[in-house]
Amino acid sequence: MKKDRLKIVTIGGGSSYTPELIEGYIKRKDELPIKEIWLVDIEEGKEKLEIVGNLAKRMVENAGLDWEIHLTLDRREALKDADFVSTQFRVGLLDARIKDERIPLSHGLIGQETNGAGGMFKAFRTVPVILDIVKDMKELCPDAWLVNFTNPSGMITEAVLKYGNFEKVVGLCNVPINHIMHESKLIEKNPDDLFFHFAGLNHHHWHKVYDKEGNDLTELVIEKMFNSNEPIVKNIRYIPFFKEQIRDLGMLPCSYHQYYYLQDDMLKKELEEYAKNETRAEKVKKVEAELFELYKDPNLKEKPAQLSQRGGTYYSDAACELISSIYNDKRSTMVVSTRNNGALADLPYDCAVEVSSIITASGPKPINFGKLPTAARGLVQVMKAMEELTIEAAVTGNYGTALQAFILNPLVPGGQIARTVLNEMLVAHKKHLPQFAEAIEKIEKGELK
Repeated sequence: MKKDRLKIVTIGGGSSYTPELIEGYIKRKDELPIKEIWLVDIEEGKEKLEIVGNLAKRMVENAGLDWEIHLTLDRREALKDADFVSTQFRVGLLDARIKDERIPLSHGLIGQETNGAGGMFKAFRTVPVILDIVKDMKELCPDAWLVNFTNPSGMITEAVLKYGNFEKVVGLCNVPINHIMHESKLIEKNPDDLFFHFAGLNHHHWHKVYDKEGNDLTELVIEKMFNSNEPIVKNIRYIPFFKEQIRDLGMLPCSYHQYYYLQDDMLKKELEEYAKNETRAEKVKKVEAELFELYKDPNLKEKPAQLSQRGGTYYSDAACELISSIYNDKRSTMVVSTRNNGALADLPYDCAVEVSSIITASGPKPINFGKLPTAARGLVQVMKAMEELTIEAAVTGNYGTALQAFILNPLVPGGQIARTVLNEMLVAHKKHLPQFAEAIEKIEKGELK
């Protein structure tokens, strides 16, 4: 039965993104009858939780709303009888992300938050935590929807489906909506007058564009894209794709495909930043520190413009529109990570994919894309196999499975370098990888080299 007043929980509530989320709820105050919002964090995030939580209270009060804002370190208290749970946490905080980027780069490999070695280690640290959260949800709020923003979003969604045996989960990312807004502007169209058909995996998808008359505008958008040097997402340094390749593909690539299609150029740029201690993670840490200084201002009662530099543009629109569409059965078309159910013919039926979907009261209904072109099919099948192995290793702590995932990843060369980077990162992240304790002990003893 549809509830009259909603309890919404955000795990990772001390995140710098939270004001954007609160802004999104305020914008939808007539669609979502919110009673209480619980912001949850851990002891290490207590100070940030209080700073951002107080800003959230000021924003809600300034909007003239009677919503209760609760701040807590007690996850179970927050989850009891929740209707929607969003997750936006980072195990190991930004210092862990810095290691994810700098350690691979020190060996001449791409260092990136959700791709390559760094992305796999983010999954290793995060999967056990999300499964613990799901365990609590099944006990305390079994009917709630889990809206996951925690990266790597697609792998986290699949872990919940496959190992958490929890169906009411949707993975979200702001990259598709960035593409939609950017490309609509390129061809001078209103996004509402276009249909963007996305298919693939989180941070590894392609899409086609159509107008209301059913005309395929993909080729036009491709041409316009190559006449623009404007980056689509702020957190990825823009390097133009090869026009001939993209034309042949007949689909628009995700910004993150730069790491695969232009690997040497992207690595060169990253190594320059690494040498200057200016990796993306190190920049984000500085931006976040500045944001929290702004958030402390008792006169600040709205989301500051500087938050857009953090890389989360349209974050609230994605999260809040999803929640509203489920609650109100709006049937909005959104790009989400959800169970494939045959939408992508080239991937397993039960795996998580990121695909355009109709959002109903019973969750996302993926729109069938069919078969991908050969070039996309080959790459996405390798990436899905890598994701499956990464999730399995995160759950089991099996060193051989982790090594298998490393060797399969297109951004990690095979051979001894894969093993060396894997070992170094296991030791570096030891505190947050209890499932790998046996392997880490062997590495530290010199038994695994």
